[in-house]
Amino acid sequence: MSDPRGTVMIDGYNLALENGTGVATYARNLSITAGDLGYRTEILYGTRAAPSADPLLREISFFDQNAGLPSFWFELVRQAMQLATSPLGVRAKDVPLTGKVITRAFQSRMPHYDRIWNAPELFSRSYTHFQAYKHFLTVGGVTRPDLMHWTYPLPIRLPGTLNIYTLHDLVPLRLPFTTLDNKKFYMRMIEGVLKRADHIVTVSEASKRDIVELFGYPEEKITNTYQAVSIPKKYTDKSDDLVREEVEGAFGLNYKGYFLFFGAIEPKKNISRLIEGYLASQVSEPLVILGKTAWKAGEELRFLNEGSNRYLEQLDNLTFVRDRVRRFDYAPFPLLVSLIRGAKALVFPSLYEGFGLPVLEAMLLGTPVISSDTASIPEVAGDAALLVDPYDPRAIADAIKTLSVDTGLRESLSARGRVQAELFSPDRYRERIGALYGQLMPEKVG
Repeated sequence: MSDPRGTVMIDGYNLALENGTGVATYARNLSITAGDLGYRTEILYGTRAAPSADPLLREISFFDQNAGLPSFWFELVRQAMQLATSPLGVRAKDVPLTGKVITRAFQSRMPHYDRIWNAPELFSRSYTHFQAYKHFLTVGGVTRPDLMHWTYPLPIRLPGTLNIYTLHDLVPLRLPFTTLDNKKFYMRMIEGVLKRADHIVTVSEASKRDIVELFGYPEEKITNTYQAVSIPKKYTDKSDDLVREEVEGAFGLNYKGYFLFFGAIEPKKNISRLIEGYLASQVSEPLVILGKTAWKAGEELRFLNEGSNRYLEQLDNLTFVRDRVRRFDYAPFPLLVSLIRGAKALVFPSLYEGFGLPVLEAMLLGTPVISSDTASIPEVAGDAALLVDPYDPRAIADAIKTLSVDTGLRESLSARGRVQAELFSPDRYRERIGALYGQLMPEKVG
């Protein structure tokens, strides 16, 4: 007997990324929420794993795509055949996760699921297919769900069911100089998504406005569900003493004695103005930048490498100044939580965010926030953060200087931040997703 609430399928486009992204967090939270709402939840991946007839090999190759790579010539022929046959669509096979493969190392990255499917290279093939044929790739071989929720704008459809798509933002069109996307291809794909979608989901009123204004899309066909912010209690409930030990031992930082930025180092994140503003503030606490380098990272960090060296020449205490900005590429999630908790404040002056998850994560942990007065951040942060013009390094400097010395303001922002974060709790998110799915599948509610 089928589940009375029906089946929701979610794509694994970002869930397969090794280091994860904000969209990966979104997809995981969505899978958990769908399960909590009583829906059977299935995930459709598109990894390179070969569609073997052997169930054990399918399970093995899902976790190690190098389980049996073909020769160069075989791969070349296979890709040519994929392009030639892609008008017929692609077929997925189920991945039998039996526990024979030890997967504990992947627990933090796995979504909630009742069943997992994989169509080899589904997502990369969909882009090639759309470029060649100008229409969306279709997927077969799966048991048809009641709802297919694509968590990203992808040129793919699942025939015979409702297809809804989440558009997190339109940054490639709003700030084209901050991304590497082929803007003509991206715009054509978004138009294709809007034309074919049964409904559009987004994560802020700012993003909803962009979709309506840039494409003239009907507002009633878009639902803003926001996102959920949730961090396991075993990390949020660590004692201050333990957090102190971790930030001092792992990073050589003083508890509540540094400012923090975390996220990708790319033009949208505005790192160059952050560093310029921070150095101009002349506060004694170091600035910690945590994140992997991405596109144009060299330009974003150029001021650190050149401007700060000129700044050094003007001061006597060279060691003190040289140690002001500290960079780390990566921290495992438990240490990242401690790094956020141990910061005097998060400084996140992004030029544009569809949502701005780092802001809420810091608020949930009681860390004061300095962020931008642009895009979605004002509606997400409310009155619980210092919001500045991200294009003005002097405004960033003044905000840093203020939080460096104003204990009362830090305490106030910390308290207000926790209250604001509750507006985006898993319970609130469950209500919003439940209302959306109930609207789209009214016969499945009961």
